[in-house]
Formats: sequence, C-alpha cells, structure tokens
Amino acid sequence: MERAKQLWQELARVPVTFGDSGVEVVVSPTSALCPPGWAGIVSLGEAAIATTPDEDSARILRQALDGLPAAAMTDPSLLPVLDVLGPATLAYCDTASFRPAVTDGVESIPGDLLGGLLAEVPADDADEAGLEEITSPAFVLRAGTTIVAAAGYRRWPRETAHLSVLTAPEHRRRGFARSVASAAVSHALAAGLLPQWRARPEPSRRVARALGFQEWGSQLSIRLTNPGRP
Repeated sequence: MERAKQLWQELARVPVTFGDSGVEVVVSPTSALCPPGWAGIVSLGEAAIATTPDEDSARILRQALDGLPAAAMTDPSLLPVLDVLGPATLAYCDTASFRPAVTDGVESIPGDLLGGLLAEVPADDADEAGLEEITSPAFVLRAGTTIVAAAGYRRWPRETAHLSVLTAPEHRRRGFARSVASAAVSHALAAGLLPQWRARPEPSRRVARALGFQEWGSQLSIRLTNPGRP
C-alpha cells in the first residue's frame, strides 16, 4: 500500500500525504487526480488525499469531508457536486497475491494493432478500458483471425502498471478477460512493476479479484457546487 500511496501523492503534483486517518485537502490546479478545474479524491486504507483547483473549492471540500470515514469520502451522494466521474475502485496485487489464469492461446502483439477491436465495441466501453493508452505489448485472444479480447498496461509513475482490459460484448462471460489480463499482469510483475486495476463496473472488479487483486481504496473526480460563484 505504501507504493500505491506514493503514486497518488506524486500525481497530486503538490506536497500532500496520506495520514493514519482522515483526509488532507490541498490546492493543485495541475493535479492528475482529476480533470482540470475539478476536485479529485483518492482513499487508500483509512486515509485519503484530495486536490482542488482553488482555495474556495478547498474550503468547501474540507467542510464536506470533515468527519467522514475514508471509505465514504468517495461517495458522491455525500458531497456537493455538479458533475461526477466515478467512483472507481483501486485494486493492487503483487507476486504473493497474484493468482494466474490459464493463458492458452493468448498472443502478444504491438499495442497499436487493436483498432479492429476498439472499433467494434461501444465507445463508452473503449473509453473505460483505455487500451489506446497502453505502453506495454497487447495480450490478445482471437476468434479465428479476429481479436475478441485484449489487455495491456500503461506505465505510470512510481513503477506502476495501470491495467487496461477489454472484451468484445458477444464474447464476454467466457473467461477471456481473465486470461488476457493474467498475461498482462505477469508481464508487469516480471518487470518489477506494481499492477493497478481501476474499475467501476462490477464484472471488471470480479475479474480483478479472481486474479488476486486486493481492493484498497477508490478514486472520485467531482465538479463542486460553489455558492460563492455566479
């Protein structure tokens, strides 16, 4: 968990620290915890950090988060929001917790050869998976010559491998996601990286848990209601 905390502290782009409990809210207009102009909250274990674009937003968020347990700080129903992205669960594994799946038939190909799969799935699914951003090889399964499932990872700061997984809708519930993801995780661990699985849909979270990922926290991005602004 310490490696995961160091990652998100770095992504805040200003000095901030996960304490033993509670939350530290800081102003960081360039934070990578959230889109520009939004507030970002990341909880890990019993503590959280949050970034806001300005001091007015920081004041509002501190008031809203005061007294909440860390797990509740990424619940948008408890916060003054105009818009929201997430929450997404953050899960991690290492060589000790990893439970590899059968990877028979999984191929490794360059990550820029996934255009066919990305064009065949709904745009929301493609955006959620983020396969266009991977820096690793792509690990794929085919039906005939057609790629029907793929996984890979983008290398993040602090030696982190941010996983991306996608299966064509008509080929889901066959264990394909678990197989290609297992190959990607094995590749990341062999490189000494910390695999990170960020997911909102429950089916994706189930795949992660089946591979031995442990859910340590969550991430939420919000556009805050600010009564002080027109």
